[in-house]
Amino acid sequence: MSLTHKTTIGILWNFMDQLLRRGMASIVTLLLARLLLPEDFGLLAMVLVFLTIASAMMDSGLQQAILRLPTLGPRDASTAFFSNIGFGVVAYALLYFSAPLIADFYAEPRLVVLVRIGGLVVLINAFEVIQGAMLNRALDFRTRMKAGIPGSVISGSVAVLLGWLGFGVWALVGQMLTAAFVTTALMWWWGSWRPHLTFDMDAFKAMFSFGYKMFLSRMLDVVFVNLYVLVIAKLFAASVAGLFFFADRLKELVLNQLVAAIQNVTFPALASIQHDPVRLKDAYRRILQLMVYLLFPGVLLMAALARPLFEALFPDRWLDAVPYLQLMCIAAVMYPLSSLNLNVLKVKGRSDLFLGLEVIKKLLICGVLALTWQHGVIAILIGQIVVAVLSYIPNAWFSRTLIDYSIREQCVDFLPSLMLSSVIALCCWLAVEHLAASPDWSPWAALLGLGCLSGASYLLLSCLLRFPAWQSGVGLIRDRLSQRKVENLHAS
Repeated sequence: MSLTHKTTIGILWNFMDQLLRRGMASIVTLLLARLLLPEDFGLLAMVLVFLTIASAMMDSGLQQAILRLPTLGPRDASTAFFSNIGFGVVAYALLYFSAPLIADFYAEPRLVVLVRIGGLVVLINAFEVIQGAMLNRALDFRTRMKAGIPGSVISGSVAVLLGWLGFGVWALVGQMLTAAFVTTALMWWWGSWRPHLTFDMDAFKAMFSFGYKMFLSRMLDVVFVNLYVLVIAKLFAASVAGLFFFADRLKELVLNQLVAAIQNVTFPALASIQHDPVRLKDAYRRILQLMVYLLFPGVLLMAALARPLFEALFPDRWLDAVPYLQLMCIAAVMYPLSSLNLNVLKVKGRSDLFLGLEVIKKLLICGVLALTWQHGVIAILIGQIVVAVLSYIPNAWFSRTLIDYSIREQCVDFLPSLMLSSVIALCCWLAVEHLAASPDWSPWAALLGLGCLSGASYLLLSCLLRFPAWQSGVGLIRDRLSQRKVENLHAS
């Protein structure tokens, strides 16, 4: 099986996994929005800032180091596995003892026990990181899907039950812990890799020399991505932080589903051709075209339909989050472009440049946030859009240096999808505003009718305009059908 075919199959399996898991997450989010208050989501947002930092410390970049090694011996994987467990124990200990300080920072005493119980997810995930990396290296996303779907279903059921029983924020914490435990257990049940009782210090040093820069980069990213929640939770009420966090969670349901399905597969696949610049550039162009073709209409239509989405699905107490979601979706347009260019640095092993770029972008975030925080949440979100646009330029600069994929070439590849998506989303938003003024306004009719019409228009126009991603998808289906015919003929 060719690398292209194997990668495509991996993307499809991973996309299916993301689709089912995000679909389940959407249903659970819908139910929890009816059972919980914005304050409950605000409390979880405060906790997650520190849990995410601890998770980054637990991983320490070793997963990325495992994925990019051309050859991986059993001692390498075992060393990374036991290192992650050790880092996880240290990270949880820091969480446990710093819980009172976190509670004092927010002036919220309930956070002490929330941090200490919720932090157990770091220890659970320490057993999953390398097992998941081994599945990613093998592009075995079918097994990941088999482990992830039950975890989503069971944890979602636990969360809804706890919410219905009146446990408030503990429903969200229970969902997080249950998902981590079930997914990790099933991944070990179905995964074939097992660690050996060995630890190679030389292997650790080699992996950590690459991984620690990725760890520092991720730590910076985690801190500054969550800086918005931290600042909003500190300056405003927990309910405002909850609205912000809830809107961000809805955006992630679309963003992660589309981006993660491609990114999880392409990094280990492209790492295998990192020394062939011609193939690497061609592969990246195809991936960029596919990512923007899927993501741009998804996030922009979500922004256009945010109002009927909230009115149809959520109680009125969540309506103030509508403009938050719209601005977050606009900022998210740049995410696939920046993440793909950063992926080039990881594939080429330039974690030093990766770290340098993260420092530059974080300084940019600090500067913009310093100018906007006094003007409210909307101003902070507009600042996010500015940061997203400006961050793309240095991210893309090194792609030209490393694989000769210039900003101009990237613009040629992504602008058609961006322009078409923007025009359709703008028309959709104008239609929503016009219909909302009518006495016969029906959010369900607007959501389903305009959503289907906009999606169909995008597909039809992209076909007529011969977008490369559309043509590649059609070609893949034809190749697959031809292969099936050949297989059936041989079988008969």
